Amino acid sequence: MTEFRKMRRFKQEISAEECVEVLCTAPRGILAFNGENGYPYAIPINQFYDKEDGKLYFHCAKQGLKLDLMEKDNKVCFTVIDEGYRKDGEWALNIRSVVCLGHLEVINDHGKVLDQCRKLAGKFYPTEESIEEEIIKAGDRVNMLVMTIDRMNGKLVNES
Repeated sequence: MTEFRKMRRFKQEISAEECVEVLCTAPRGILAFNGENGYPYAIPINQFYDKEDGKLYFHCAKQGLKLDLMEKDNKVCFTVIDEGYRKDGEWALNIRSVVCLGHLEVINDHGKVLDQCRKLAGKFYPTEESIEEEIIKAGDRVNMLVMTIDRMNGKLVNES
């Protein structure tokens, strides 16, 4: 098992349950790869955190830079922040962020791809009917990636 450094600002650390809440409610985050020519490659992407298996799911095309980079090195970082909140009478936002380190894989089972795609779409589409219409239209072209999380931690920051 890989050993990870402890969070330096440990008093700001949030619980695993709060991390899951942020992963489930935030609409998107940043997925980062070891990129080309020594540069990192980080992209905004929608996610679905599945509480049943504790993994993150992302949809993408069946070819492209993400897949090429993943084939060379499947270690990734996914970072997400919530919208934040203000305490009564205060101007500063309180924001929770979550950082997940893990390994990314392509899901090869087309049935599972469509199941997870439906779950992800449930965060954004207004009705089940609209999800099914999109599945019929684009389901054969969709690819689904799954991230096994090796480390997840989060913190609450007051921006004052």
